[in-house]
Amino acid sequence: MRVEDVKSSQQAIDLEHKHGAHNYHPLPAVLKKGEGVYVWDVEGKKYYDFLSAYSAVNQGHCHPRIVGAMTQQAETITLTSRAFHNNVLGVFEKYATEYFNFDKLLPMNTGAEAVETAIKICRKWAYEKKGIPETEAQIVVFENNFHGRTTTIISFSNDEGARKNFGPYTPGFIKIAYDDTASLEKVLQENKNIAGVLIEPIQGEAGVYTPQDSFIPEVKKLCNENNVLFMADEIQTGIARTGALLAVCGKCDCQGHCERQATYSRPDLLILGKALSGGAYPVSAVLADDEIMEVIQPGQHGSTFGGNPVAAAVAMEALEVVKDEKLAQNARALGELFREELNKFIETSTIVNLVRGRGLLNAIVINDSEDSSTAWDICMALKENGLLAKPTHGNIIRFAPPLVINKEQLLDCVSIIKKTLKQFEK
Repeated sequence: MRVEDVKSSQQAIDLEHKHGAHNYHPLPAVLKKGEGVYVWDVEGKKYYDFLSAYSAVNQGHCHPRIVGAMTQQAETITLTSRAFHNNVLGVFEKYATEYFNFDKLLPMNTGAEAVETAIKICRKWAYEKKGIPETEAQIVVFENNFHGRTTTIISFSNDEGARKNFGPYTPGFIKIAYDDTASLEKVLQENKNIAGVLIEPIQGEAGVYTPQDSFIPEVKKLCNENNVLFMADEIQTGIARTGALLAVCGKCDCQGHCERQATYSRPDLLILGKALSGGAYPVSAVLADDEIMEVIQPGQHGSTFGGNPVAAAVAMEALEVVKDEKLAQNARALGELFREELNKFIETSTIVNLVRGRGLLNAIVINDSEDSSTAWDICMALKENGLLAKPTHGNIIRFAPPLVINKEQLLDCVSIIKKTLKQFEK
């Protein structure tokens, strides 16, 4: 059977159901084509994409510059493994370390791989540089976190759907409340074997839970005071999504390429993925300075595909697009407009309690219980009205369009969202 033989959305869904593992519950939209902020299904219906592949497609679907870089490199050489050098990786590493202001970069493929890499680096640093006894290092994580679904990562998740029947779990993690610096300070004072703190600057899967403005700088300050590594998982929040190059920049006026992060909330380990490739190819990375990254020596960590020439070429072009097209500035301005418009709607709404977020990473909280189907039903209605979004945590709907969206398109989407929500007013 060929792809061309799939003539309907239902046929594609049936094929997946019969021949694929049932590890996802997607909205029944079978997408065939994407361009900018739009996607089309098998039948040719056009939609606004308001999920952006969980913020992987910040630069828009099939950005011609990114696709061009990928195609050109794919026609030259695709994979060498790290058994040999290639002529693109070093150029990418220089470009990215200067772009984000770090000494070194370790390339991987997926976000979960990058998180696992950061955990390994942090532990090794703790034993070799901080002097924590081997195997006794602890890493602080936060309730309702989402860092991936590997065995180690689900070990410190409190999502029972991701955890149940996958044990035994990996030890070495202390979980505390998010947006609560008092809890962090207490843990750091009571336990001298803390190697690092792993944090999402905004908790995306938890429903775009956005902490107080002071939280991230205070976490960084406590890490510095206790000789603990501050590890920022910016896989979903980074690369202009929140209106700054990195979410750890907070609400500063950097408009991308933030310099202030170097003085008040710069991570010791920066974890990137998703939009690092603009959604064109799996690319992730961990960045750190020499004093931390030098603990990794040959043979101690790696990946066959990590740092391959296609990934390196694609990532450089994806980052250039962010800078050249001022996507951080666009996300900041249109995000403020989006929340302003929805807050006006909420004033008289009985179906929506709250809109929250930063930049173009936002969510609405539906006035219903987490175990209700209301948010899913709203997303199904949004689909019928030409906009694709997805619920998270039962009664929350995340809205994250590609950052190339313009004001006219955004206001059109706001109209679709308002029209749809009105159908569900109690």
